[in-house]
Amino acid sequence: MGEGLLQPLHLLVILAIAIFIFGPKKLPELGKGLGEGIRGFKDALNGGMSSEGSKAKEAPKQIEEKSSVEK
Repeated sequence: MGEGLLQPLHLLVILAIAIFIFGPKKLPELGKGLGEGIRGFKDALNGGMSSEGSKAKEAPKQIEEKSSVEK
């Protein structure tokens, strides 16, 4: 028997159980919600750690806005 936690046969069984429980119409909505949740979590992690980098990106925008207002 192959090693590893999630082998292809395991993934097929999990998919079959998910289809049985939620139905094929509900699975895309669940996948979308899960993807958005993971994306939001990653954005929150990156945003909290690199606050200095985001401030540096905002500074040139502020300078450009001021120069366009003066014209």
